[in-house]
Amino acid sequence: MATLPTSCELCPRRCGADRAAGERGVCGAGSELRIARAALHEWEEPPISVGAGSGAVFFSNCPLRCIYCQNAQIACGDHGTDVSEERLTDIFFELAAQGAANINLVTPGHYLPQIAVAVAAARARGFDLPFVFNTSSYERAEVLRAYRDCADVYLADFKYWMSPASDAGARYSHARDYFDVATRALDAMVELAGPPRFDRFEGEDRLIGGVVVRHLLLPGRLDESKKVMSFLWHRYGDAVLYSVMNQYTPLRVFPEAPELDAPVPASDYERLLDALDAMGMPDYFWQEGGAAKESFVPAFDSTGVLPREGA
Repeated sequence: MATLPTSCELCPRRCGADRAAGERGVCGAGSELRIARAALHEWEEPPISVGAGSGAVFFSNCPLRCIYCQNAQIACGDHGTDVSEERLTDIFFELAAQGAANINLVTPGHYLPQIAVAVAAARARGFDLPFVFNTSSYERAEVLRAYRDCADVYLADFKYWMSPASDAGARYSHARDYFDVATRALDAMVELAGPPRFDRFEGEDRLIGGVVVRHLLLPGRLDESKKVMSFLWHRYGDAVLYSVMNQYTPLRVFPEAPELDAPVPASDYERLLDALDAMGMPDYFWQEGGAAKESFVPAFDSTGVLPREGA
């Protein structure tokens, strides 16, 4: 059984919650392990969603709580089912039996003590799929290193340009320090995972090691996105894979940030892709038109979380 922190410092908020006693941290998590969905997922980058798809485990609660989050239902802990570490191990095997190419741990950082126990138990039973650590990158580098055995691949957001040049981290995620924290975290991910590595799975190239850095273009932030991508390219070069996303979806009205009330114009996304080409980035993942849809948000109804009756 996992040893939970009595003064939690797992994430950069370092709120000091006594998680072992059930006190809830800034992330919303207490002593329980809560999952909102465990199912095949086809909407990640091509070398991750190969074959039948990625075996995505969506964890409830989140330390970042972006105001525009497309998974807000679970980021706030409103949806989800509490499970044991043993059940999480079984979920890994069930997803593998469905044909999953990997196990995709979505926003796992605040549950790392429990996840580490489940991963170790699975590997002791011969589990051999790669684990994908799907993160906002608002992570402590020291914690990533301590739990390095929970990740073969990092699927890492890099959201905002640096403060005080940009107010985006503070306005949208209550994290003025996002750029500095995410840079240190991404440095650690590159160190831990190494360069991108592939094998063949169901006749396709599957990513089994390395880092994919994602950046989501937000409304009115084209110039900042260009700066973010230039920074990433000059810092990491071909040591990571890049994914430039155009799926921002305004799921509500934002009186505190009205610029977020509309999707990103297609012309802005094209300008960002042109900028990547101009800076010499030879290859990256990009999304075709129509990516900004609510259909990209899965149903967080505890699918796959509890055992089936009679199983």
